Amino acid sequence: MSTEFLLRLTGRFWAAATSKVAVPAFIALTGLSAMAQVIDADPDWKEVDVPSPPALSQEPLIAVDMPIHVSLKFGVDPASLTISKDGVVRYVMVAKSASGATNTMYEGIRCSTGEYKTYARQGSGGQWSNAKDAQWRPLNDNNASRHALALARQGVCEGRSVAANNVAQIIAVLKNPQQKSPP
Repeated sequence: MSTEFLLRLTGRFWAAATSKVAVPAFIALTGLSAMAQVIDADPDWKEVDVPSPPALSQEPLIAVDMPIHVSLKFGVDPASLTISKDGVVRYVMVAKSASGATNTMYEGIRCSTGEYKTYARQGSGGQWSNAKDAQWRPLNDNNASRHALALARQGVCEGRSVAANNVAQIIAVLKNPQQKSPP
């Protein structure tokens, strides 16, 4: 597309910004999916009381495939996966550097809105500390959420729904991506 065409198109959207059609169309064309996710959110939704972070199990972590440029290796603790009544899938994620340093996070993914939240982080002594001002953030927000986005795409979410009826099904898909149903 030519620059002139895009400028005229953008100008038309701004001129019609009060239109009920223009705003959703502008969001769709510009890829502002985070904005669209908030618009689609259930206004009556309430998060359940979040359980305390689980202890990291001795089970092997399930690797989360990351883009090639990400130097950290990520894995989810299968014993920590839960699906709560509010539709949030909670889990413990471990990030390891090449030097062996680890960062462990207790997080949740809300498929219906495409968001994630970090509830707590585990220190080197194994103690959890609650995240300050934990907020729901778009999965496609920035580099900090790439692991959560990858986990959502690899088996936790299917569209705007939790991908499975139970944790065992999610674990099976994460361990064997070929089991995932086609889009």
